[in-house]
Amino acid sequence: MAGRIVTAGDGRAKSGSAGVKNGSMMFERTVQQSVRCSGIGLHTGKPVSADIRPAEAGQGIRFRRGDLPGKPEIAARYDLGTDFTLGTTLRHPDGVASVATVEHLMAALAGLGIDNAVIDVEGPEVPAVDGSAAPFAGLLRRAGLRTLGRPRRAIRILKPVSLTEGSKSVSLEPAESFSITVSIDFDNPVIGRQTCTFAPADDDFLTALAPARTFGLLHEVDWMRQQGLALGGSLDNAIVINGSTVMNQDGLRFANEFARHKALDALGDLALAGAPLQGRFVGNRSGHAMNNRLLHALFADESAWEWAPVAARAELTDPPLAAVGL
Repeated sequence: MAGRIVTAGDGRAKSGSAGVKNGSMMFERTVQQSVRCSGIGLHTGKPVSADIRPAEAGQGIRFRRGDLPGKPEIAARYDLGTDFTLGTTLRHPDGVASVATVEHLMAALAGLGIDNAVIDVEGPEVPAVDGSAAPFAGLLRRAGLRTLGRPRRAIRILKPVSLTEGSKSVSLEPAESFSITVSIDFDNPVIGRQTCTFAPADDDFLTALAPARTFGLLHEVDWMRQQGLALGGSLDNAIVINGSTVMNQDGLRFANEFARHKALDALGDLALAGAPLQGRFVGNRSGHAMNNRLLHALFADESAWEWAPVAARAELTDPPLAAVGL
């Protein structure tokens, strides 16, 4: 990616927000040790696993298909997104491999501030777990986090970038810190109109966003399975709605769990920018495809963004794992 570089002490960083002083920077992080997640794929219905391993500074997040010859690696980058039907799929530039439904794991990595990791995937997609990011976050917490010796950089939004398709819209706007606001509108009495705003500086990812599960309408299940989708879907890994009834025995985790999950999806999709964003994301009835196209639009305009150092802030709060259902 191009864009202007703003370093600590660079005078340009003082227009809009002060430069970061030496000693107050945040540094990149990885996991302390490897952890494994096993289960079934939401769409394939096949057994899959993912081993999340430490990586060196500057390596970013990389998926490695350990079940394929040569173990091809796929960088977690927006420009490698190829299929956004009920999830986000990344494909190797040479077309030799792909990995699907990466968004919830990417959201967990972003929510915990993990910049570098190698994820060995055995199978064509990431395990569905319970349909949220909470199990991934719990594994990452148990693995522990290790600070690396490279200052963390953010992608600072300099001017609004937006896309509109009928009643759907997405935008990135300049702001002092990162936040997500998502609005949804479903013709269903259980979902209806909902809004969720998530700001990492004010909200705890582990309790506010990570537990929100994916969802679907029962009458759409037959169509999805005819398309080869949701073959592994069940009440164990999704909220299923039948008319005005939530079929899951435990009900909803939040009154606006549907909007929270869309915000979680957006967090995972935006993590494919390759670095944390400094700006405000607003999505109205948007989905994976529009989120990805927004990143393409952002990076196509070099005047819309710049590199900036990330100021150190208080570490993530550590509520008991039981508090987030782990």
